[in-house]
Amino acid sequence: MEKDFKYTNAVIAVPLFFVLSLWLVYWFEIRFHFNFVKNGIMPREISGLQGVLFSPFIHSNLSHLYNNSIPLLVLLAALQYFYPRHSFKVICYGILLSGMLTWLIGRTSYHIGASGLIYVLVGFIFFKGIITRYFRLVALSLTVIVLYGGMIWYVLPDVDNSISWEGHLAGLISGVIFAILLKSPEYKKVPKYEWEHPEYDVAEDKFMQRFDDNGNFVNLPVVEEAVITYSYFTGDIRVNYSYTELSGAKENESN
Repeated sequence: MEKDFKYTNAVIAVPLFFVLSLWLVYWFEIRFHFNFVKNGIMPREISGLQGVLFSPFIHSNLSHLYNNSIPLLVLLAALQYFYPRHSFKVICYGILLSGMLTWLIGRTSYHIGASGLIYVLVGFIFFKGIITRYFRLVALSLTVIVLYGGMIWYVLPDVDNSISWEGHLAGLISGVIFAILLKSPEYKKVPKYEWEHPEYDVAEDKFMQRFDDNGNFVNLPVVEEAVITYSYFTGDIRVNYSYTELSGAKENESN
């Protein structure tokens, strides 16, 4: 498990590249006097489907862009560090799914901005950590709630009519779906001790045998050693031995 949490250049590169692309699009729009708002999501209009791809890169003003940039830097870095195998899927599929849901449930207005992706990341990181139940990922989930828990109010209608609560809700739902569908067996804790293995039998544990049902220390029963009886072969057959005197034996003996 610990080997999966390694810093790589992608932890910094992915958030910076994505956020810089947002600023580049905004600069291009201002510099050459374009208006990309009409390239956003227009719900239930065929032409509005282009916004599923383009809307995360379009922002209405500098404040809108800045407010989305900081959370994206933090959440994308956390996603790339703790879930590198799912990073590409969560970002790309998150944009597509949240965009499609916004297109289905949104008001008849152009929906733009990367806030939908932010809610995808919040939903995925929070619920994925809870599902895995690994202490580091649970701690990350709680950190996300502390930092961005107040965002939950903006998935409700009539809280602020100037924002796309439908895009926020679609992003949160998408993040929860990915947290459930994207399996992470590598995040399961590897058994370290004997008692953590599923085949562990407490009745066979020598240490646990020293305690009774009430938790009192007891001595193990004395096991009597088996007495081994050896038997020797005997028979009724008479054996005669004859001795032969070797020549020169007496001379060698006297010497």
